[in-house]
Amino acid sequence: MDIVYESTKTLERIWPSIAARRWKNKGARIQFKENLNIYFQPLFESMLELYSDHYDLHFHIQQLMRQLARHFDEHTFASSVQDPLWYHSEQNLGIAVYVDLFAGDLIKLQKRIPYLKQLGITYLHLMPLYLAPEGDSDGGYAVSDYRTVNPRLGSNDDLKALADALHGEGIRLVLDFVFNHTSDEHEWAKAAQAGDRRYQGYYYLLDSEREVNEYNATLREIFPTVRRGSFTFNPELERWVWTTFNSFQWDLNYSNPEVFVAITDQMLHLASLGCDVLRLDALAFIWKQKGTVCESLPGAHTLIKAFNACLRISAPELLFKSEAIVHPDEVNRYIGMDECQLSYNPLMMALMWESLATRQTKLLTASLMKSFQIPEQTRWVNYIRCHDDIGWTWDDAISDRLGINGHDHRIFLNRFYTGQFAGSFARGVPFQMNPENGDCRVCGTLASLAGLEQAIDNEDSKALELALGRIQLLNAVNLSMTGVPLLYQGDELGVLNDDSYLSDPHKCDDSRWVNRKQISELDFELASDLTTAQGRIAQNLAKLIAIRKSNPVFGAYQTEILETYNPHVFAFARLSDSQNLLVLANFSEHALTIPSSIVDILSSENLIELINGDQLTGPAIALGPYEVKWIATPVSA
Repeated sequence: MDIVYESTKTLERIWPSIAARRWKNKGARIQFKENLNIYFQPLFESMLELYSDHYDLHFHIQQLMRQLARHFDEHTFASSVQDPLWYHSEQNLGIAVYVDLFAGDLIKLQKRIPYLKQLGITYLHLMPLYLAPEGDSDGGYAVSDYRTVNPRLGSNDDLKALADALHGEGIRLVLDFVFNHTSDEHEWAKAAQAGDRRYQGYYYLLDSEREVNEYNATLREIFPTVRRGSFTFNPELERWVWTTFNSFQWDLNYSNPEVFVAITDQMLHLASLGCDVLRLDALAFIWKQKGTVCESLPGAHTLIKAFNACLRISAPELLFKSEAIVHPDEVNRYIGMDECQLSYNPLMMALMWESLATRQTKLLTASLMKSFQIPEQTRWVNYIRCHDDIGWTWDDAISDRLGINGHDHRIFLNRFYTGQFAGSFARGVPFQMNPENGDCRVCGTLASLAGLEQAIDNEDSKALELALGRIQLLNAVNLSMTGVPLLYQGDELGVLNDDSYLSDPHKCDDSRWVNRKQISELDFELASDLTTAQGRIAQNLAKLIAIRKSNPVFGAYQTEILETYNPHVFAFARLSDSQNLLVLANFSEHALTIPSSIVDILSSENLIELINGDQLTGPAIALGPYEVKWIATPVSA
């Protein structure tokens, strides 16, 4: 098939009805057609790959074009043009928050903007805020209505007002696009349960337990303590529903083109509210095929390319951020200008914690040497903690080569970070322990996992200093790698684990709530008091942020991972025409030295240590316990 010819012919057939709509602005019609001329072919190619066996595909493409045209005319064309590569700048700093836990509601969150500005935030990610079931809604990730803000948090108008206020202060808004599943209370799911065959086609409904078992034989269990397998029997339908996560989260059936068109409409609604980035939740699971693990299949990539093409046509300034907590090779395959321009960096996050536990950096270094480089215009979103758990997802081929047994090492890390290993400094909580293989993930705040909670409880001043060193180390590495550094609510304040979730019947079985604390005025007060550990964390972080924003080398320039031949030191360089940077990080509690010849990569004798202003003299560079050095050349004109 000649794709160019077929896509051109299809567009020529569709365009007259699109052009004939009542456009608000003639210029919008002209620009929309220009966008179609560039991006209709990749969209058509993706849809043909996914849905060529559907006799009504042309109808769905026509419906999709009408949606894209309407959104572009009513929302996109009049918006101001931004720097398309804004996410490359050293000025960027993100934070992820729950509206209710961080501020109370959307109106009160708007009053927190001065705090965000003072912190240096330019990128605000709001955890899911859409209408969701009362009680357990997986933290809002069971969406009952994509088009309605949860009334507990405010209204659509409140969200739009917040977006406008953020944009006025130079802060971009990030929202979740929960598109693998809906709540079982969504109107589509309700219609399916009522017997509507059209909406039953929006989900995966299986008739026999035999077929369920055939699928389950190759699927990974995500929440094994909630339910074994990936299906839930629905007594009203007398059928099995595909529920990868919780039983109240019904997986959408993207083999049905009507689902793709319907979800695109929801995506464009989020764009109309003033969103700048959409986080693609659980994107690895969106395409299913019997006999496979149903994660990161080729169809998932084709779907995301189709969604991305829709954005380039109708909302071209909106970006996608990938949330793929899978094998590192699979994570990287989602990153590209035609899929996700941004991506979480779960590998670096997990292996920084691994290096703290082992005091060894060989797995971190080798893994990032292989996986850190991504397409030039794309960027990582680097983070230390988030609303979710820590999963130990690295490439076992690398750990095998280093003499590390991956299975045993993961068990060690789980024991270390949940306080079950002698000498551990961490106070973490296990999440979703699999009773068959002993696998689990780890939850906890940055401060508690880094040893601060234990040090405070034991009134151990030496342990407290080491905990503060670990926190500073993680922040310094996170802020200096190429990409957008992302904080998680409360970690900038040094908050500790919150066990109050155990008394809530809707949360007690989900240990991730231990790091979803209600941020109080006391937390802000402690962080403003420099005599407290929390105050020192906030002060140290503010200093690092200020240095980052003052040096262009932390911006668009790539990272080169270096081998130090010291088992405890992680090192990388960032080189540019205007400034060069070498970062050295000691992941142990012992002082050490490394040969000063490592600075030769900077090609300059005029060097500055940016964090502490240390002088670099002699044949060796000294690193104190958990110390990080940012060694840079002066900024050239």
